Amino acid sequence: MIRGMAGDALQTTGDLLQRGGWVMWPLLALSLVAVALSVERLIFWALTHRPGRRRWLAAVADRLRAGDHPGARALIAKDGSVYARAAASLLDRPAGAGDAAAVEVIEALRPEIERFSIALSTIITAAPLLGILGTVLGIIDSFGVLGAGAGGPVTDPALVADGIAMALITTAFGLVISAFTLFPHAMARASASRCLSRLEALAAAAEQGRAAA
Repeated sequence: MIRGMAGDALQTTGDLLQRGGWVMWPLLALSLVAVALSVERLIFWALTHRPGRRRWLAAVADRLRAGDHPGARALIAKDGSVYARAAASLLDRPAGAGDAAAVEVIEALRPEIERFSIALSTIITAAPLLGILGTVLGIIDSFGVLGAGAGGPVTDPALVADGIAMALITTAFGLVISAFTLFPHAMARASASRCLSRLEALAAAAEQGRAAA
């Protein structure tokens, strides 16, 4: 039964690709890329913001603020998150490095934090545009069939229907890709903003600890 359902799904997908024309292939590529990037970001942020992360960050910040560097290193020793790496870099800064060094630590991690944000944003914009392109091409095909039959009635309505199907399928597929990519992209942006704010809090705590030392 499962094998039959999978076969039906593949056949339906193949029919959609065929009826949607060549525009469906770049749309299919965009959908696969969007799924891969979204899954990577979801896994990354699920691990980064796992349960108990807020208490862990508060404990690290307290030790940095108190100048307890050994205690802070003990907390981050077995943690591979961007927070632990940022805290380690803050602890390794030379004395008197100032705020500029703390900013450098955060900026060095920004590419990892905001990874694939531009790619997902581009997919959200490009997918509907490709769908509209398919719509235009489908309408052109339909009018081409009608124009060819200007000397008399169109004897095969299926020829016109093919162009209309291409127009509708590509538009729908492009909108679906854009809509389903929008949600993980928004989640990733919100998580990145929260992460950067927490890194700034860690940098401020480390600076307070150095000032009090």
